Amino acid sequence: MSDAKQSFLDMLAAERGAASNTLAAYARDLEGAEQAIGNLAQASRSDVSKLAALWSDLAPSSVARKSSALRQFFGFAMDEGWRNDDPSGALPQPRPRRPLPKVLSHEKVEALFERAELEAASGKPEAVRQMAFLELLYGSGLRATELVSLPLSAIPRDAPLITITGKGGLSRMVPISERARSALDAWLPLRPMDSRWVFPSRNGKHLTRIRLFQMLKDLAVRAELDPTTVSPHVLRHAFATHLLEGGADLRLLQTLLGHADIATTQIYTHVDAARLVALVNLRHPLGSGDS
Repeated sequence: MSDAKQSFLDMLAAERGAASNTLAAYARDLEGAEQAIGNLAQASRSDVSKLAALWSDLAPSSVARKSSALRQFFGFAMDEGWRNDDPSGALPQPRPRRPLPKVLSHEKVEALFERAELEAASGKPEAVRQMAFLELLYGSGLRATELVSLPLSAIPRDAPLITITGKGGLSRMVPISERARSALDAWLPLRPMDSRWVFPSRNGKHLTRIRLFQMLKDLAVRAELDPTTVSPHVLRHAFATHLLEGGADLRLLQTLLGHADIATTQIYTHVDAARLVALVNLRHPLGSGDS
C-alpha cells in the first residue's frame, strides 16, 4: 500500500474513529482504483473519468461507495499538499434508491407491548427481561448489538440518560424513559448478580443478537402479529418514525440514533412522507380509496 493511502486510512482511524471493517473497505476500494488508473495522488481528471466504464457492471450502491472513498481521498490529498487540484468531479455519481425501512404501526406496537406487559405481570424473570429490552428498543432506539452488549456500568442509578457505545466505538447519550426505567428496575434485581451485563446469558456472556431476534419473533406470534414484520431494527425504525411524526427535530433524531451522517437520518422523512401520501390516497375525496 502506498504511503498516501496509508496516511489517509490512518487519518480515518484517528480523526473519525472509523471501524476496522470500514477501513478495510476503504483500503480495497482505493487499491482497486489504483490498480486501474495508477497512483491516485497523481491521477489526472482524465484518468479518474475512466473508472465510470470500469464500474459500469457494479450495483449503484457499490459505485456510490467507491466514489465516496475516492472523493474523500482526493480531498485529503489536497489538504496534505500532495495535489493542487481535485479530480473527483469526474467520478460517477449514481443515486441508488434506498429501500424505505419497515415500520410497525402504532397499533401493532401497542399489541406487542400489551402482550409483553401481560406476560411480565407473572413476575417470571424471562418475561420481566423481555419487557426491559422491548422498552429499550422502542423507547430509546437502540441497535440490537448495542442492547445485548449493554454493560451494567452504562446505567446510572438516577440519571435519565444511559451511555451507549455504537458503531465505530463511538459513544453517545440516549434518554431512558420512565417506562424503560421502571422495566429495568424490575429486571435488574432478577439478573445474575455476578455478571457485568444488563442482559447476561447462561454461559457468562451477554445475550446474543440471534437469541434477541428469536425472542422478539416468538413474542410477535403470541401477540398475533406476523413475526416477519418484527425485529430489533424494525422497533428502532418505529422509534425514529414515531418521534418524527410527533414533531422531533431531525438533528436531535440523528443524535439519538447515533448516525454519523444526517443523510442516513433523512430516510425517515421519506417514511413519514410515504405515510402521508398513502393517507391522502385513501381518505381524500378525489383519492382512489373510499372517502
